[in-house]
Amino acid sequence: MAKISDKVINRLTLYHCILCDYINQGKIYISSGNIAKLLRIDDSQVRKDLNILNNSGKSRIGYHVQDLKISIEKTLGFQKSKKAFIIGAGNLGSALAKYDNFSDYGLNILALFDNDKNKIGKTVNNKIIFDISKLENLIYKSNVEIAILTVPTSAAQVMANFLVKSNIKYIWNFTPTVLDVPNGVVVWNENLMGNFLQFTFGK
Repeated sequence: MAKISDKVINRLTLYHCILCDYINQGKIYISSGNIAKLLRIDDSQVRKDLNILNNSGKSRIGYHVQDLKISIEKTLGFQKSKKAFIIGAGNLGSALAKYDNFSDYGLNILALFDNDKNKIGKTVNNKIIFDISKLENLIYKSNVEIAILTVPTSAAQVMANFLVKSNIKYIWNFTPTVLDVPNGVVVWNENLMGNFLQFTFGK
């Protein structure tokens, strides 16, 4: 399958949320127009996105909700478990550890790491907070390739360097820092303030 763009992946996850709501409401079919109206986007864009799934709808009826949901899950790899560690057990890291819905999308958060001695050994949502010094060994033992970075800005690059050294391949970066990493390491920047300003700009 050809590579799917980040924008399409984002829309497909939104479609998936809508489909889950439809299933909870007991609805069987959904049209591209229904999806487009809820997201305030063009109907033709929804149809173009759904064509990627090879899941054709029925004229005047729409798409079978359950089948379309499964198609999105298979296409985006929801059913393939991806193990991750959270680096930084502060407010944001702890909140992410408590978010159980990650598992619905194949993300399995195993543990948290911090350098605060008062936090080490405690649990968040049944996930242990380990001393950061144990990270490299546990990455090797657990075969983890994803790190969710939620440390303070001042520690972001230093920790990114440590993650790379520890053989982490993917960093989901929640810090407001542009990380410098070598080729072969993928960083996704979760720009919370940028998203907020896009939402409120001009208002």
